[in-house]
Amino acid sequence: MVLAAPVSESPRIRVAALIFLEGRVVCVRHRAGSSVYHLLPGGGVGYRETIEQALLREVREETGLDVNLGEPLFISDTIDPTGRRHVVNLTFAAEVAGGAITDHPADGRVEGVYLVDPAALRSLDLRPPLGPHILEVLHAPSDYRARYLGPLFTQGKSRTPPLE
Repeated sequence: MVLAAPVSESPRIRVAALIFLEGRVVCVRHRAGSSVYHLLPGGGVGYRETIEQALLREVREETGLDVNLGEPLFISDTIDPTGRRHVVNLTFAAEVAGGAITDHPADGRVEGVYLVDPAALRSLDLRPPLGPHILEVLHAPSDYRARYLGPLFTQGKSRTPPLE
């Protein structure tokens, strides 16, 4: 009886921060090969690193912002249909505590940091596709509870419109 998948087949844990700044959502424009899309700032949790440590580190590296960790909002899976990758996404609310948006993110795959009007989230190539869920949080009562969103995967080429 096998109790755990081999390390090479283990899901990766990714943390992300939903940050509102000046009434807009902080997103990072990301390039992976020829694909360009947007993400909430965040990244992988390292071995012996807490979820909070990873989130604070990743947000700082990608945006230049220092944040305080808030409540968990979304849990989802991104499972590539080809079997190449499985990511467990943990998205938290976060509040800006300091720093400033950088023009030179420490992560070379991040092409820029953008403040996105919430109305643009439905058409933005945001991965995983959390736009409708973020809008729900904006209009939710104060007792909103974290939800499991199930598997979310964006198939195909990027459809990222230019952001100003």
